[in-house]
Amino acid sequence: MRYQRGRAGSGQWCSVRCPPVRRSEQSGRDVALDTEPAGVATPLCCGRRKPRVNGPSYRDAGVDLDAYADAMRRLPDVLRSTHDGRVLPLPGGFAGLYRLFDQRHTYRDPVLVSGADGVGTKIKVAQRAGAFDTVGIDLVAMCVNDCLCLGAEPLFFLDYLALDRDRPDVVERLVRGVAAGCREAGAALLGGETAIMPDVYAEGEFDMAGFCVAVVERDGIVDGTRIRSGDRVLGLASSGFHSNGYSLIRRIVFAQAGMSIDSPVPDLGASVGEVLLRPTRIYVGPVLEILGQHRDAVHGMAHITGGGLQENIARILPPNVDVVLRGTAWNVPAEFRWLQQLGGVAEPEMWRVFNMGIGFCIIAASDAAGDLTAVLQSRGVDARVIGEVTAGEGRVRIVES
Repeated sequence: MRYQRGRAGSGQWCSVRCPPVRRSEQSGRDVALDTEPAGVATPLCCGRRKPRVNGPSYRDAGVDLDAYADAMRRLPDVLRSTHDGRVLPLPGGFAGLYRLFDQRHTYRDPVLVSGADGVGTKIKVAQRAGAFDTVGIDLVAMCVNDCLCLGAEPLFFLDYLALDRDRPDVVERLVRGVAAGCREAGAALLGGETAIMPDVYAEGEFDMAGFCVAVVERDGIVDGTRIRSGDRVLGLASSGFHSNGYSLIRRIVFAQAGMSIDSPVPDLGASVGEVLLRPTRIYVGPVLEILGQHRDAVHGMAHITGGGLQENIARILPPNVDVVLRGTAWNVPAEFRWLQQLGGVAEPEMWRVFNMGIGFCIIAASDAAGDLTAVLQSRGVDARVIGEVTAGEGRVRIVES
């Protein structure tokens, strides 16, 4: 595990790249542990058990321990840039330590909220572009936005990186992106795992997964049970495609249209790579501010990911209400219409796969909708009322009027 690790790769190494060697104080020789156990430790491949020099090494198998150590040396400062006083230092530890209570943070009846996610095949676009700095932000956003739906404040984050081979520069850039997302979300990047698996991933491939732990007072959990007829639905603008639908996007843009990552998209004033790799928006700061001022008025929240507005809002609805969204309440961003035209995608399919410009929804009491919208807009979030709750059967409809 990669936890607050300090200097990696210290110690002496033998000619066949064994683990660190400690010399006997009496003889000055490298001594095998099973022949002189008094405080010495040396690899069994040294001395009388030294293997054939022409045998395979770990590096021959695709894992370079020197490159791995180089990658690990680059990360402690990156992790520490996300820490506050609740992260307890543990150099070289096998796990991370986080203090829930301190002088500034106290709880009456805290409930921990957990979430795990990835960024889907947006990873393939990053690989194609050789761009490793922003998918870490996507990773954090996908996890913390999910936890936020329950009214929870992110505490700490863990990441899992898997690569085809040891590439210290790539690992560092990926983790720096994760750290940037954590700083924006107010979460500590507590640790993680870096796995080198040459027989699992093809040349140049990697994957990421993230894990978030958040906290909310038990009586402050927002779970949708208080949603009632007459409530308003607030839509918070997305930053683009976020991290969903990329299997369809890649098929249309690269396989069907034959575009490259550097191809210009004149209508959008950007290249394909710039459009597709725009990071997922993190809603934590503005939404926590709303909850701090108007928690009682917030009855439900939904992160709009795969399944679009209809399926994600339906997840939080009681069985006796419907939501009616007005499709004309906001302008669908141009990148969605560009993709639709490029691939000839049917309108219902677009709404089912993509967020269509709304990345997060808040269902709130009608008399508070204006105040909540004003707070969001003051924080730089384009937010507006896009629908209302009616009596029904737990369904979501999109109408044009």
